[in-house]
Amino acid sequence: MDFNELYQIKDEFEQINRTYDIFNEDTRLHSKSARVEFLTTVKYVEKYLKPGMKILDIGAGAGEYSLYFAEKGYEVCALELADNNIAAFRKKIRPEHKIELTQGNAIDLSCYADNSFDIVLMFGPLYHLHNEADRQKAIAEAKRVAKPDAVFFFAFIGNDMIFITELNYDSDYIKTGDYDRETFKMDDFPFVFHTVDGCRKILENGGIKILHEVASDGVSELMAEKINKLDDEDYETYLRYHYYCCEKPEMLGRSNHLLFVGRA
Repeated sequence: MDFNELYQIKDEFEQINRTYDIFNEDTRLHSKSARVEFLTTVKYVEKYLKPGMKILDIGAGAGEYSLYFAEKGYEVCALELADNNIAAFRKKIRPEHKIELTQGNAIDLSCYADNSFDIVLMFGPLYHLHNEADRQKAIAEAKRVAKPDAVFFFAFIGNDMIFITELNYDSDYIKTGDYDRETFKMDDFPFVFHTVDGCRKILENGGIKILHEVASDGVSELMAEKINKLDDEDYETYLRYHYYCCEKPEMLGRSNHLLFVGRA
């Protein structure tokens, strides 16, 4: 599978499925630089997580977050669409993990009962859903299966930083890149990109009251080579710096990934 073949797939959910024939989600968060996103996200989830809470991980990928919280003893229901991610996830589940893994998509959570979950993670679906009606259906389904006082965690890919990231990889990107030359809106393939204001509007339209807006990886991809060479002590200092500034409004547009925390 290559990008040309992927582009020819017209069924949106099959295209999402096959995207992960190209991108290896199983190893994406394993380097020190990539781990910034993971550790930041976990830090915010753990602000609200209490013993005995039940977690729903919608768009669970290869299980990085589900497995982390299962290791802590939490009961996790995980939903994932892509075949490759499901296969990688299943290999890592151990008998002691309280994980229920289901293959499905975010706009249909009929396998889960109303008012079932204390914490709802949606870290993959909004990377892919092109249609606003589908995005709102996904949010509505997440709200339906959540308890009245549940906390929601939504991840987006930030439009504005992606331009800089692509330019970092390809010095000809300004001339050849897939973006609107007037608005700098990135072409929504194979992922869907959102501005910070766009993220806010999607969640507000879905009835989500935003508690935190977080630049979850900040400049870590641009700085990957240097961050990956840091010793453990200096890496901890970098993380503390990142945590210090990741909610500053002026930093939000300079992050490949955005984390929004809210309640319904």
